[in-house]
Amino acid sequence: MTSILTLNNVTYQYEGTKSAVLKGINVSFEPAKVYTIIGKSGAGKSTLLSLISGLGVATGGEILCGETDLKQLDRDNYRAQSIGVVFQGYNLLTNATAVQNIVLSMNISKSTEKDKKGYAYALLNRLGIDRETADRKILKLSGGEQQRVGIARALSHNPEILIADEPTGNLDKETEADILHIFENLAHEEGKCVIIVTHSKNVTSIADTVYRISGGLINTM
Repeated sequence: MTSILTLNNVTYQYEGTKSAVLKGINVSFEPAKVYTIIGKSGAGKSTLLSLISGLGVATGGEILCGETDLKQLDRDNYRAQSIGVVFQGYNLLTNATAVQNIVLSMNISKSTEKDKKGYAYALLNRLGIDRETADRKILKLSGGEQQRVGIARALSHNPEILIADEPTGNLDKETEADILHIFENLAHEEGKCVIIVTHSKNVTSIADTVYRISGGLINTM
């Protein structure tokens, strides 16, 4: 299968530091698979996610989305249309309702969907958030419900790549299992490329491929 995202000899060094965090990352990601990235704190996992998601720019090497280097793309458009990001801390607008969070995300990504609110309700319902819950403010939702909304927001522009940074870190085991089932379905049923940074063995258990970052390099487990 053709890779959807490819990193060729990617390096990254923070300004004012003497050594690189990433020292030549070579890895490719395919559609319809779940990938997990593990490693000790400070190994560069979050840095790698930042580069993949277009929030940072590699010091060296290239990151290809399809066959196009991210350096040649409008990275705001890339984040708004090609990838979806799920955060450990949810990063939702807490005074807005669940459905309002989704509609806002669709507006930011310039969605051409005519009935954005109807689309948002349907998307949330698909992820286990009924209409009554969708109309509640984020502050009134449980951690598991907030993470479902976070996943729905990441999917609201139907990206091919879904990136998640410790998405179950704040959840109990039962809720974690529910969220992992969602990620599995997104990859294996809907063809998304799902990339998850995690410390959890439960999360790595659903992966098709597990990568470990150590010493600035990445290896398959």
